[in-house]
Amino acid sequence: MADDQPWHQDVVMPALLGAARGVYGSQIRSALRDSGFDDMPRRGTFVLGAVANHGSTLADAVAGLGTTKQAASQLVDALVSRGYLERAPDPDDRRRVTVTLTDQGRAAAKETQTAIRAVDQRLARAVGAEQVATTRAVLGALVESSGDPHFGD
Repeated sequence: MADDQPWHQDVVMPALLGAARGVYGSQIRSALRDSGFDDMPRRGTFVLGAVANHGSTLADAVAGLGTTKQAASQLVDALVSRGYLERAPDPDDRRRVTVTLTDQGRAAAKETQTAIRAVDQRLARAVGAEQVATTRAVLGALVESSGDPHFGD
């Protein structure tokens, strides 16, 4: 690596993406723990965010997890038993299940959003808002190139 190149220039993109995700994850876990949500299951905030942002059927809430249906169902079960979600039959189609946030779930989702904004703001201060917007566009293009129907809707 040349001395004038930034350290990250020679790091493969998947490693950088994983490390960046870890920064967000650490900030979120810390904020949740500090706010008394120390029983949040791994990937639980993903489901809470999906429900908070889109109001979801159970299938929609877990669609982007990239896990088996059984693992997703176990995660939702944990969120229900810990008081973050409520499950109910869909009034329009009894074969489907809807999930809604409880007051505790809404509070945890709000803490998660606050933690994400804090990382975003630190990043914008470090590289500028325009660079952050460009990074978002690049990552969006990468996701779209996969043809994943769970993003970009």
